[in-house]
Amino acid sequence: MTSPTYVQEYSAIVGVLNHYIKGCTQANSALMKPAFHEQATMFGVNGDALAGGSIENLFEVIDKDFRPSPEASAVIGRIDIVGTAASARVDTDDVSGFCFTDFFHLLKVAGQWTIVSKIYHTHSAA
Repeated sequence: MTSPTYVQEYSAIVGVLNHYIKGCTQANSALMKPAFHEQATMFGVNGDALAGGSIENLFEVIDKDFRPSPEASAVIGRIDIVGTAASARVDTDDVSGFCFTDFFHLLKVAGQWTIVSKIYHTHSAA
């Protein structure tokens, strides 16, 4: 084969997303940092206000406010790939007591998939 197949690209993206999931469930940003480009951003809505900015904000919250969550579960709901661009949805339950839906945008930079942006929704407690 001279170029990666869709299956190989999909698997590579799953690997990137698993870094994020592992970092969330273990409350350790060092485990998720390899998934993100250094210029990545993260945004969500807090009340009625836009919240977020640099991905460093996520790393700080994970290390400061989250706790390891061995009971957490996650599913990669979808991955769409077109050339060097991709988007993905990850749903997590009971990560430090929260449930999230995350939407990621990834780019293949220098042969490696990296997350360049994340938007999220925090679900209300049931």
